[in-house]
Amino acid sequence: MTAIPRGPTVYRGGMAAISLWLALMIACAWIAVRGQYTADLSAFLPHDPTPAQQLLLDQLSDGIASRLILTGIEGGDATLRAGISKKMAIALRANASFANVNNGEPVSVERDRAYLFNNRYLLSPAVTPQRFEVEGLRAALGDSIDLIASPAGMMMRQLLPRDPTGELMRLLEQFDSGNRPQLTEGVWMSRDGARALLLLRTRALGFDIDAQAKAMASIQQAFDAARGGDSAIKMVMSGPGVFAVTSRETIQREVHQLSLMSSTIIIVMLLLVYRSVTALGLGVLPVVSGALAGVAAVMLGFGSVHGITLGFGTALIGEAVDYSIYLFVQSEQGGAHTQDWVQRFWPTVRLGVLTSIFGFASLLLSGFPGLAQLGLYAISGLVVAAMVTRFVLPHLLPANFRIHDVSAIGQALLGLVNRAAALRWLVALVLIAACAVLVTHRATLWNTSLGSLSPLRDADVAHDAGLRADLGAPDARYLVAVSGPTREAVLQSAEKVSAALQALVEQGDLAAFESPSRFLPSEAAQRARLASLPPPNELAARVAEAVKGQPIGAAKLAPFLADVERTRQQGLIKAADLELTSMTMAVDALLTQKRSHWSALLPLTAPTGGIQAERVRAALDKAAVPNTLFVDIKAESDQVYSGYLHEAIVLSLGGLAALILLLAVTLRSASRVARVVAPLAAAVLTVAAGLVLCGLQLTILHLVGLLLVVAVGSNYALFFDRADARALIAQTIAPRTLASMLLANATTVAGFGLLAFSNVSILQAVGSTVAPGVMLALVYAAVFARKNHG
Repeated sequence: MTAIPRGPTVYRGGMAAISLWLALMIACAWIAVRGQYTADLSAFLPHDPTPAQQLLLDQLSDGIASRLILTGIEGGDATLRAGISKKMAIALRANASFANVNNGEPVSVERDRAYLFNNRYLLSPAVTPQRFEVEGLRAALGDSIDLIASPAGMMMRQLLPRDPTGELMRLLEQFDSGNRPQLTEGVWMSRDGARALLLLRTRALGFDIDAQAKAMASIQQAFDAARGGDSAIKMVMSGPGVFAVTSRETIQREVHQLSLMSSTIIIVMLLLVYRSVTALGLGVLPVVSGALAGVAAVMLGFGSVHGITLGFGTALIGEAVDYSIYLFVQSEQGGAHTQDWVQRFWPTVRLGVLTSIFGFASLLLSGFPGLAQLGLYAISGLVVAAMVTRFVLPHLLPANFRIHDVSAIGQALLGLVNRAAALRWLVALVLIAACAVLVTHRATLWNTSLGSLSPLRDADVAHDAGLRADLGAPDARYLVAVSGPTREAVLQSAEKVSAALQALVEQGDLAAFESPSRFLPSEAAQRARLASLPPPNELAARVAEAVKGQPIGAAKLAPFLADVERTRQQGLIKAADLELTSMTMAVDALLTQKRSHWSALLPLTAPTGGIQAERVRAALDKAAVPNTLFVDIKAESDQVYSGYLHEAIVLSLGGLAALILLLAVTLRSASRVARVVAPLAAAVLTVAAGLVLCGLQLTILHLVGLLLVVAVGSNYALFFDRADARALIAQTIAPRTLASMLLANATTVAGFGLLAFSNVSILQAVGSTVAPGVMLALVYAAVFARKNHG
């Protein structure tokens, strides 16, 4: 057994270290418990986002599509599905979590139609002075009479005396994109009739995952109550909020299961080696201490900790578990003092910590707060974990603390290490091949699409697309946004932009678009339309002239004259007038205010062949409306991620340069620096090439994994390059050093190797990079070590 005796001077000195450590951990725990943990995507936008990037953030967090939940009811016959849909709608409309529940039932149809009919002359863009001249009235009346012979003839016949110019029909046609689902049994059904459909809008923000989860639970509860015990009826849900909730649950489930499995493997492995429960318990203290310190540091530095930072930061300080292994396994058997390990090995461990710090310090310079958080978390965690191992852990060891003597394992490894140099030519060939692979695939080496980080399965995306097609819900990929200081200014700008977009619709370049000015025109537009309405006597004379030759007399149009005069006398439409109509949801979604800044959003619907962005931009440039922005949300998000990835690569290279400089100053030997850096570079190149050969493109998650490979592998390379390495082979300490590196490597591979089998892409990327990377780093460190150890 290996014993780590302690002397009285160590104990007295250790009391201060233990007290300071406990105080620090209590403070860190207090900060961590009271801190704020966020999933706000602003952490992964630049400090000073462009207008397009800010619009991207707004749409992801609270855009017109972010609050939508698309629901489908499948199974049974149409009557049964329709009945369940109606029961669910009744229950969910009474639920405060939802701002709107629509299943096609005419819940607000009468209020909507009354609003449109009573305000038709203020809402219709066709109301111009020319339209109410004699020729304009004659043409409009002729069109309305022609409509009587159409499928809408019954409605038109009833409307003709009050609306001979057809303003209501024009408005209904304008609001109906032609992509609404069909009605069966009084509710929406999919095109193939296989499922009933509901479209719900939550009151909670799209990024409020807890609130979205609560809304989903309410929908499930309403469905279970409505279907009774009929298990043949199924329900499916989709939408941004649903994806956020299911992704979080999937990641949590995978992390929990895989962490439990890897922890079990590591615990069993350490118990088999240590043969001591006490050693196992004490060995996790550096890891826990580092994690708490990392959280506290980021909380103090940034005010909150992003969930992604927390997850990857914890993985990055996984290096901390190696420190206790080095202490327990490498300590001198029968030595007089724990200071023996400190004197012999701590300088090497300390340099390994410094190389990791230098590698991650460059991330602090990032213009992306999320990346800077990651750097601060990793550095703080590693420093505290190393300090706990150096100054606290030796003093917590009980008297006559022992672990199983692993010198035999190290002795067996010694023969392999001495023969490792023979593999240099083979490694050289492997590295040449790896470089060739990377150079050949350099154009497609990195995946610059934000979708590469999505944990969603292809089936989920296809399922969502199917529901959206059935419901006609917007995908909100293409947006035109106008901004201004007041709501009136923004509505006026939206009307000018709408005129340009309508021309594109008529040309077939757009299928449709939405605008808040359709439901709430600007006051200027309303006044202009009011000015187009003639006084009663003048309008009566024009009508009498316009009906000549028409199959209707002027007397029949007396209600029309009365409605026009009533419109002339009534006030302008206000936002409050839309209350209790379904159109208030559209205005709330399309017209937003943040502090004193107003924005109007005009989502575009692509035609069959897709949107030609150049034509849209050309039309907007021609319209010359100030503060107008056309955004392709997908392209913009990919551009943001691409910039994020590029900066991370540049900073990582800068960190590598700083690491090499540190080694050069510390080791003062070019050959020694080369021996330390070579296995790290070789491991990174080999793993990257292997991922490419497996058909993968590298993402920022793989880059984080490669950083961790360098951080962990630097310890191996430094141990092999110790100044007294030649003499160590003749001593008993060398086998234990080799055994400690093997055990540290095995725990890292066990911890991350299981992640490679995860169904979640972000976990799989890290696992598939770190596990083989640290294994290769150890092998390459042995291969590139000094030839003569004897």
